[in-house]
Amino acid sequence: MLEEKLRQLGQDHIAKLLETGAGFVLRSEIEKDLKGISIPLVRELTEGRHLYQEPALVQVKPVPVVPASFSASPKAGRFRAHGEDLLRKGRVAALVVAGGQGSRLGIDAPKGVVGVAPVTGKSLFQLHAEKVLALSRKHGRAVPLFVMTSRANDADTRAFFAGHAFFGLDPQDVFFFVQGMLPSITLEGRFVLSRYGGLFMNPDGHGGTLAALRKNGCLDTMRDRGIEEIFYFQVDNPLVSICDPLFIGLHNLQGAGMSSKVVKKTGFDEKVGIIAEVEGKTRVVEYSDMSDDMRYALDAEGKMLYWAGNSAIHMIRRDFVESLTGSAVRLPFHRAEKNIPALDPAGNPVEVRGIKFETFIFDALPMAEKSVTLEVLREHEFAPVKNRTGEDSLETSRIMQSRLHRSWLKDLGVEVSGTSLIEISPLVALEKDDLALRVKSLPAKIDKDIYIP
Repeated sequence: MLEEKLRQLGQDHIAKLLETGAGFVLRSEIEKDLKGISIPLVRELTEGRHLYQEPALVQVKPVPVVPASFSASPKAGRFRAHGEDLLRKGRVAALVVAGGQGSRLGIDAPKGVVGVAPVTGKSLFQLHAEKVLALSRKHGRAVPLFVMTSRANDADTRAFFAGHAFFGLDPQDVFFFVQGMLPSITLEGRFVLSRYGGLFMNPDGHGGTLAALRKNGCLDTMRDRGIEEIFYFQVDNPLVSICDPLFIGLHNLQGAGMSSKVVKKTGFDEKVGIIAEVEGKTRVVEYSDMSDDMRYALDAEGKMLYWAGNSAIHMIRRDFVESLTGSAVRLPFHRAEKNIPALDPAGNPVEVRGIKFETFIFDALPMAEKSVTLEVLREHEFAPVKNRTGEDSLETSRIMQSRLHRSWLKDLGVEVSGTSLIEISPLVALEKDDLALRVKSLPAKIDKDIYIP
């Protein structure tokens, strides 16, 4: 009985509303909310268990980083070749985290449908799908794409892919799965009644990707298909180099459980977490957790000591994910206070101070026995679209995309005017070397906006 389940969770206030027939409480919504969550976990979270404990930042030093310059060195060839071999053998999957909405970008739709390409306005989803398609063609083996959605945007995301014929991908190679949800609670540990008649639920964070892979059967699918490695990235970065063979090879040959790409911070005060070594373990230290002494620390040459900014791009072994989701080991939950739109006991709209629980994918890093950290150039691989204007915006991302493609053309001897916007389809080139194979078909001079399909 629903009321009894609520009382077992210490949520008598909602049970009483159901018993008295309060019209603003919808039994069907409450049942749906409770059905999708782990009751024991919710009980333990409200009791303060499984919560993240910030390590004392006393034994901290910069993490060893493979520099960006390594990619052009002779030694890189071995790792790149190994990554390409894993792609040819079908051992790698791409995983995009796409549970967010584009509300900050001015649309009421999944963020992945936002048009970001500088000339054609292709959506984030299309750019990522075309990269996966090009990668599959290049290596002669389909790279499966796993798309993590949310309860709010799952149907819209599936419809968007279907409405665009999966952007050329075989639908059998695209797998959608839904992120987990958790109820928010008041500071006193009581569930919050949403203005829609159910519980106020929040996504369980990007760390919930791992549990969702297991819950939705995706790990079984990966195992059946022979997938050993997962390339993880977030939907809002159109410059991401999906399943970069060098990154795959470095990670796999060194037996890492989870690895990361980093970019140089733009300055001491850029609000991005950094990857560092804390008490001998690789982990992300969030900007808000850094003391001034750490944030402004200098190395022996007077340069920023902690510069390795987290780009949210990772390689993760499938069996490592299985170990994190199939036993007593779990990612810790972060506790965040926020104002929550709710209903009071009389059904009136109010705002209450509440707590949401979420996990972060990077908290798996210190659980891996080995980890590789690879530096990449921001202008080549990191142009997130988080805001409509200003920093990390649609405008800045489009400029960075155009500049990258412009640099490819210039390096290949094409004269490009200073004002022209350049866009090169991923189906033509994933990198400059791919474009070099078509150099004879390129124009000698470009003096207007151009899309190269």
